[in-house]
Amino acid sequence: MRRPLATSATLTAFLTLGSLFNSPSAHAQKLPPPKVPDAIQSRPGEEVILLAHASGWQIYTCHAAADGKFNWTLKAPDAELKDEQGKIIGSHFAGPTWKLTDGSEVTGKAAAKAESDDPNSIPWLLVDVVSHSGKGLLSRVTTIQRVHTQGGKPPASGCDDSHHDAETKSSYTADYYFYAPAQ
Repeated sequence: MRRPLATSATLTAFLTLGSLFNSPSAHAQKLPPPKVPDAIQSRPGEEVILLAHASGWQIYTCHAAADGKFNWTLKAPDAELKDEQGKIIGSHFAGPTWKLTDGSEVTGKAAAKAESDDPNSIPWLLVDVVSHSGKGLLSRVTTIQRVHTQGGKPPASGCDDSHHDAETKSSYTADYYFYAPAQ
């Protein structure tokens, strides 16, 4: 008598595992933190649970400062988040907010910064998470580091009274390390 190749329980387990490996949380693994300046070190008791590579834009608006001088002011980022295989796993946008395809989302507030190794790039940041929504990998995240930035700075000129409220986009890339309490 021939045995079936797979029982329904085995098949269900296989399909469940397959769907897990297609979610951002399936790629969660203990990763070493990046080497960063002291100002943006992760907090004791936290571990990296996700590394996402971002590519996109830093969007700036031309505004007058309190002293009347015009300068480019950051409006929002607009970037895709990719895993280490290059698969899109989420997005980064105004807030600043990070949202994964698993439905989890965090909004943060910059806590500290350090200049980039590249003087033509936006600073590295330590961001404290101030709100969570959805269930998924980001639901445990407490801090985020933005490191290895390339580009993203506003233009050196072009913001004056005749360009009030004008917008410009600067392309950038960065790595985002997401931290949660160690388990």
